[in-house]
Amino acid sequence: MAESLAAMAAQTGTALAGLTVMFAMFQNYFPCELRNIIMECYEKLVNFVYPYIQITFPEFQGDGFRRSKAYSAIERYLNSNSTKQAKRLQAYVFDDCDAVVLSVANNEEVTDEFKGIKVWWTSSEHSPNKQSISFWPREDEKKYFRLTFYRKYRHRITAEYIKHVMEEGKAITVQERRRKLCTNKAGGGASGTGCGSRGGGIWSEVVFEHPATFATLAMDPIRKEQIVKDLMYFSKSEDYYKNVGKAWKRGYLLYGPPGTGKSTMIAAMANLLQYDVFDLELTAVENNTELRKLLINTTSKSIIVIEDIDCSIDVTAKRDDEDEEEDEEDAEQKNSVNEEKKKKKKKRSKVTLSGLLNTIDGLWSACPGERIIVFTTNHVEKLDKALIRRGRMDEHIELSYCGFEAFKILAKNYLEVDSHELFAKIRQLLNETEMSPADVADKLMRKSDGEDADGNLMRLIKALEEVQEKKKAAKLEEKEKIREMRVAIKL
Repeated sequence: MAESLAAMAAQTGTALAGLTVMFAMFQNYFPCELRNIIMECYEKLVNFVYPYIQITFPEFQGDGFRRSKAYSAIERYLNSNSTKQAKRLQAYVFDDCDAVVLSVANNEEVTDEFKGIKVWWTSSEHSPNKQSISFWPREDEKKYFRLTFYRKYRHRITAEYIKHVMEEGKAITVQERRRKLCTNKAGGGASGTGCGSRGGGIWSEVVFEHPATFATLAMDPIRKEQIVKDLMYFSKSEDYYKNVGKAWKRGYLLYGPPGTGKSTMIAAMANLLQYDVFDLELTAVENNTELRKLLINTTSKSIIVIEDIDCSIDVTAKRDDEDEEEDEEDAEQKNSVNEEKKKKKKKRSKVTLSGLLNTIDGLWSACPGERIIVFTTNHVEKLDKALIRRGRMDEHIELSYCGFEAFKILAKNYLEVDSHELFAKIRQLLNETEMSPADVADKLMRKSDGEDADGNLMRLIKALEEVQEKKKAAKLEEKEKIREMRVAIKL
């Protein structure tokens, strides 16, 4: 037996050596045209007798901008149905849970069966030549799934099985979906994918677990109800938006002093609609092209947030003009300052106002699925009118200082009291002073186990009285300055 195996191995080695010599002669002595004709005939012959058909599903579509929905659905389907039979798996552990998530490793083959038809799936990744220069934006991320099946089942696989995989993958995604809070990476056009990232590494994500709801949101109840109705109507209006010829999106401008609940409002929106939140940091976006990539790689049922829009980039033409005039006027006196400004401008994001407008309201905004775009600002007067006009920012929501109705919600949340003898005094002080809901909440929050509602309410009253005294002192100081100016003018 051993001798026969050794003889067989020797014969196989001799045959391989002979084939190697023949291939070398073929490469060296046959003309290029003849080699091409022979290889073409060989490929046709192989295709004629080869009993299989292969379909490849790349991770990214042809433009390299957007992750393929087919790839994502197949990934979900295989992770759910094929990890039990795969011999090599990739394991991930997320921060939000102790469970280990398994997926099929690269170059691992798994089988599946559909109505008695056997198919093979392979997860692969293209390994580029690191010594070559490539202009493909995702050259090191060309992952793909390859489906192999018998030629005779072509129609049933293409017409039924692939549709089945897509539907199952989408259903698994919905079932396992955990809402995410995503933020863009600096230089988001850079490559790199992995667990816990979306859009090929453009977005980094964590589980969204903010507890805010409209029930706990401290604001006028009537205005709150209007906002909830508007959000719910939007989420159910796909057909309406299609009929009127508009992208299924809605813009909200939240403005008001710091601490008035703008970020909390966004969290309440996300929890109401069960949407993901994409926190877009414009200062980390290099240019308009990257901004479009970020938008394309957001998912449907999401809220795209740009907080402090007036501070993120120079989005007001007025402010840009003033900066340029000031630079020209002070060029001779402030050379060192101007040099520093030039250095900062080189590092500054090249996202333009027109680029931002086209992204949120132009052709690129018509991504499939519903989306809400939210801008927040402390200084609405600084924003360009084109940025916040109706149609872009459909709802303008002012979040102001704490009123008595908002206070009652906070008292219910923090102290579990609906009424109290001190409420009348607090109502009077709130009408005469300006304190943000965040500051009111801080005074109401229990700092130790021994505190009761009376003590917390008295602490709030004391704080309001201090604000009131400071306001009176500021008015007296202002009156004194005016009086001194009038005296100086008379003299």
